[in-house]
Amino acid sequence: MKYLDDPGLLMGVRPDERSARRLLLCLDRCDDRGREQYAVMPELREQEERLQFDRFDHDDAWALGARLVGLARERGHAVTVDIRLGDHQLFHYALHGTSADNDDWIERKIRVVRRFGHSSYLVGQTYRDRGTTFEEKSHLDAALYAAHGGCFPIILRGTGPVGTVTVSGLPQLDDHRLVVEALELFLDSRGSDKEAGS
Repeated sequence: MKYLDDPGLLMGVRPDERSARRLLLCLDRCDDRGREQYAVMPELREQEERLQFDRFDHDDAWALGARLVGLARERGHAVTVDIRLGDHQLFHYALHGTSADNDDWIERKIRVVRRFGHSSYLVGQTYRDRGTTFEEKSHLDAALYAAHGGCFPIILRGTGPVGTVTVSGLPQLDDHRLVVEALELFLDSRGSDKEAGS
């Protein structure tokens, strides 16, 4: 069996992609109950440290939302995408195959991120790493809160969380991965725009 520190798993992977690849390798290894066997907290926290904005406004919400919808369409995913700045919903789009249930999941995931200040997947994983579940131990109403992957905080560098970007419609890990991928692509393109302008 190969482990996360096995260099063979990361051959041909650019250094800037290695932490993301380690996370995917790590999350793909589950026991028979679907519980991850390896600690993923450092990778999940690293995502939140890395995927931060210098600014975020209405135009950014549109561009990020369009990128998420584009990725979902390319892959045939039936998802709903939601982006908020504080309580202000700046972007919301439901692809064919979704329902009002997805809107309910989005609201429940957002409440988790607002309460804990971390991605909904990281919050849920914190409980799983302790051998329990968010539903069992958080003492929060499961009808209002869902620590399932797919909601990620919009973090301003030097300020902290100011909003959320959320996807609902896939298994929770896939929801989380889709949001992280879109944020990485969006922030990379913004970095490229800065370099081109200098």
